[in-house]
Amino acid sequence: MTKPVFVYVTYIATTPEKLWNALTDGEFTEKYFFGSRVESEWKEGSDVTYSRNGEVTDYGKILKCEPHKLLSFTWTYKGDDTPRQSPTIATFELHPLNTTVKLTLTHENLLESDIVEDNHTFEGFNNGWPAVISNLKSFLETGQTLSAVSI
Repeated sequence: MTKPVFVYVTYIATTPEKLWNALTDGEFTEKYFFGSRVESEWKEGSDVTYSRNGEVTDYGKILKCEPHKLLSFTWTYKGDDTPRQSPTIATFELHPLNTTVKLTLTHENLLESDIVEDNHTFEGFNNGWPAVISNLKSFLETGQTLSAVSI
């Protein structure tokens, strides 16, 4: 049985350098990632954490780090009590296309329960990631994030 994989692709009017900075700078992530601040040394093997209000919510290890091109790391949600044999893996691929960057997010090694078939929630990688990436796109293109939505 194969494990579910979530893939989300978007095109952002920005440069690979600005997009990379938005993915790896905690001050930027706090603005579009609903208050989550990322921290890491951004070297293969180093830790990566996402924190809200000073408390770690998600963590992992950097697997690949090619600035402005590719970032991949294990992903563990601290509040997840689902039995897992190994952590999930989030990968961001940046591909420049003239004045646009194609961003492909792949989140793999998922369980069936990681996909939530409900349009009225941000639960599940399939609902949470589109909200985060859409907010990132809006922020980079307009300088403003999307209005807060509660569902």
